Amino acid sequence: MTRACAFAGIDAAVARRMRVVARLTWLLAVPFAPPRVSSFAVPLITALITLLPACIAAFPTLAAADEISTTSDEPAPSTIERDVHLFEIQKDGSIEEHDDTVLRADTASGVDDIAQRYVWFNKDIEQVQLLAAETIDPDGSAHPVGPEAIRDVQEPRSAGAPSFEDGVLRTVIFPGVERGSRVHLAFRKTRARPLQAGTFAYLVEPSREPVELQRLIFDLPADVPLYADARGYVALPPVTANGRTRYEFDYRHGPYARLEAGAVGYANWGDRLMVSTVPDFASFAARYRGPASNDATRDDAAIVHLARSLTEGLTDPRAKARVLYDWMRLNIRYVALFLGETAAIPHKAADILRNRYGDCKDHVALYGALLAAVGIQSEAVLLNLGPYYSLPAVPGYGTSAINHAIIWIPELSQFADTTAGGTEFGYLPAGVMDRPVLLVDQGVLARTPATQTRERSARVQIEIDDAGTAHYAYRVEDTGYTAEIERNTFRRATRQRAQQIAASRLLQTGLHGSAQLQTDDVAITSGPFATSMQGSVPHLLWRDGTTALPALTSLSGGMASQVDTWLAEPVRTQPWACIGGEFDETLEMTLPRFARITDLPADTTLDDPMLAFSSHYVFDPTTRTLQVRRHLRAAFGHQMCTADEFAALRDDLVRIERDLDAQVIVRATGK
Repeated sequence: MTRACAFAGIDAAVARRMRVVARLTWLLAVPFAPPRVSSFAVPLITALITLLPACIAAFPTLAAADEISTTSDEPAPSTIERDVHLFEIQKDGSIEEHDDTVLRADTASGVDDIAQRYVWFNKDIEQVQLLAAETIDPDGSAHPVGPEAIRDVQEPRSAGAPSFEDGVLRTVIFPGVERGSRVHLAFRKTRARPLQAGTFAYLVEPSREPVELQRLIFDLPADVPLYADARGYVALPPVTANGRTRYEFDYRHGPYARLEAGAVGYANWGDRLMVSTVPDFASFAARYRGPASNDATRDDAAIVHLARSLTEGLTDPRAKARVLYDWMRLNIRYVALFLGETAAIPHKAADILRNRYGDCKDHVALYGALLAAVGIQSEAVLLNLGPYYSLPAVPGYGTSAINHAIIWIPELSQFADTTAGGTEFGYLPAGVMDRPVLLVDQGVLARTPATQTRERSARVQIEIDDAGTAHYAYRVEDTGYTAEIERNTFRRATRQRAQQIAASRLLQTGLHGSAQLQTDDVAITSGPFATSMQGSVPHLLWRDGTTALPALTSLSGGMASQVDTWLAEPVRTQPWACIGGEFDETLEMTLPRFARITDLPADTTLDDPMLAFSSHYVFDPTTRTLQVRRHLRAAFGHQMCTADEFAALRDDLVRIERDLDAQVIVRATGK
């Protein structure tokens, strides 16, 4: 079960990722705080989380690849036998939670799933008491967890930032877990002071293990109604007695179909439960807006001086907003804690500036203050950061609900996310595109743009010498939102790391050789960005017999990589991520005198409103030069495509894939 509010635990998919790091750190006897996001060795994870918004164009595939595949003839690794959660909520928002869970390992990999469990809590306002923690053998024998196997560790995403050190993970390591074993964990968690006064919200999203019984019970004062958006969860009739009302939801599910490669988040179409005491999004926005607006440091002299010095000489509001945006994303470190895990009140703008770090709501607070200092109005925006393209019908924080904040600049009609270090002003990271957003000042729902410019041109020049060695020169230029992502990759890379990236891109293309890389200026922060590579590939062409040469018009990352991602599944039954773009690619290959082309691929042309493709092959025997030109335009109009749309496009995609995999047949003449 995914527990998305700060008052709950950790989902099983994340737990699987934690265990890899946990084993290493326990062996090294180093204090460990396992990550809750894929983000997926702690400094590396922290760095990845910080860069996540810039790299999130690939998030749907990554999210899908993380899931365990389960089919009808393959048992699930583990099963939730019993999972009961009772929440006793008071009118002021204080809570006492009782959790009682039994998990069973059905396979060897299921042992890894259940042998280590986590309870997340906010040490400043919550207390956790373990009531039961034991391993139960297949024969029924019980083995309690000893105190040496229970450890509180710091939430790693705080990244050492003192303002965010309230998150703690209580880690429970169960002894003697084997196939057929059960683990039983029961605890009581109390929150004396609410994160948001007078409110309660909770999101449940299945962790995709079979569920024999899950029961969620919410006990509230009778005059505090609970609003629910339930899909797959069965609501029982509320029962009122002694001035309180009890709401109960039951859930059962057999083995889940696997999550298809490239599929968007399960909650877009699968089961989910969202409950909240806040009746509507306008009320939710008002509750966020009130505390967030009470910042007396918004007009702090240091903030005003910085904003005016950075924009000195500029008169255009867009130019001012761009300069301040660039300063924010390059100078204020992003602490990747999701909105709602801690109090939804930004830190003071002056403190954020002084500390040079903050989470998403802090970025909004400081950027808004800088904009205000130069006369530009802005508004906080609440939304979901992740592969989810809808919100529950009732408002609340959570993994597939509201968990992120960005900014809206009305006079520029522009959204901006300064946490995305690799996104140019005027664009958004893919993880916040094409989804509903809550405008905090207006209290209304809007939507981020569904598409944005993405163009890529590539040129490969290859000259093959008399030994069959290919000497190549490769240049690729990105335009649109991917340009700054690429530029930021090299901005943050050492020279050695940049050369490793070049070598990796050559190898991922299926070629073995040398690679040297040069880039455009990484100090600028906008506009197209180009990289160039040169090197050689020995024995690309053999002097005897016949060689099938790949008709490459790009190294890895071009249209071939894009089409391969879309075609990761032969048939789709689930919504999938379909981020479009326009690609132009060219190959010029000069053959040695001893070789002649015997077979050349045929040209291909496709023209569809969503998908257009063309390829053209020409060989000049006089100069022994082969030229291949390809063009691909994918215009889906949105980022989440349906299974029916995939079915309609599949034949065309297969034709394109066949062309991109085409080979030129070359025979050695012996001359």
